[in-house]
Amino acid sequence: MKKILEKLIEEFFSINPNLFLVDFSMDSLNKINITIDGDNGVKIIHCVSLTKFLKKHLNEELEDFSVEVSSAGLLSPLVSQRQFRKNITRKLNIQSIDGGEFVGNLTEVSESQITIEWTIREPKPIGKGKISVKINQSIAFNQIKKANLIVEF
Repeated sequence: MKKILEKLIEEFFSINPNLFLVDFSMDSLNKINITIDGDNGVKIIHCVSLTKFLKKHLNEELEDFSVEVSSAGLLSPLVSQRQFRKNITRKLNIQSIDGGEFVGNLTEVSESQITIEWTIREPKPIGKGKISVKINQSIAFNQIKKANLIVEF
């Protein structure tokens, strides 16, 4: 059943290329939970469209099931490269697998890694006082334990 569901979800996203899958699960009671995101955000109508699409096609396969479609919230962790790409220039808090924590602005996203940048104050090499220094840190996707947006007002 999961293969049929994956195929239907893939078909929906081929029709709606600005949307993409973040996560989905199906339990033993046929409760389907799907989280989606979009290059330009997700509106309620997108969630409703996917729900209707799945119900239309799954009625033939399953007699008793429930579908819950939601968008990846502002406070949800970023999990896909596409989510990182849509959030370039925004501030992130990243926890790495080795226990490191980085807070900075997302400046670059490649196929295998991201780059964040932040500013620190360091003593001047000559004389008194401090200067601002920009630090760049590249982090491979497979080294990211958790990445969250930092909401600033």
